[in-house]
Amino acid sequence: MKFVEEMTDELLHFYNGFASWESSVIRSSDLSVSEAHAIEVLGQYGKMNMKSLAQKLGVTTGTTTVTVDRLEKKDYARRESSREDRRVNLIVLTDKGMKAFEEHHQYHLCLTEQMLSTLSDAEIEQLLNTLKKINAETF
Repeated sequence: MKFVEEMTDELLHFYNGFASWESSVIRSSDLSVSEAHAIEVLGQYGKMNMKSLAQKLGVTTGTTTVTVDRLEKKDYARRESSREDRRVNLIVLTDKGMKAFEEHHQYHLCLTEQMLSTLSDAEIEQLLNTLKKINAETF
C-alpha cells in the first residue's frame, strides 16, 4: 500500500507542477485553460464537430459549446457547416487560433524536452511505453 501512496504523491506533485506551469503560460494571453485546451486539440486534429471535440477534451458537449462560443467571440475559432450534412457544425481554428496553437504547442514541446533531458534514452522509451499503456487502458 505504501507504493500506491508514494505513486499518488508523485503524480499529484507532477500534475500540480504541470498545471502551475501551464497556468503561467496561459496567463500571458487572453485565453482560459479550457480555451487553450480546445485550441490545442483543434490544432492537433483539425476541424471537428462539437461531440468529437468534447470527447477529446473529456468534457460534456454543453461545456464545449460554452468554450467554443468564447473562442468565436475572441476570433480564435469559428463554426462552419459540414458539406456532407448542413445540420452539423464543424469547429475550425482561425488564423489567430492557429497562431495561438503553434505558440502554445511550442511551450509544451519545450517543457517536454526539459523533462526528458533528465532521463536516459532507455528511460524515455520506458516512460513513453508506460504512458501509452496507461492512456489506452484508463482514459
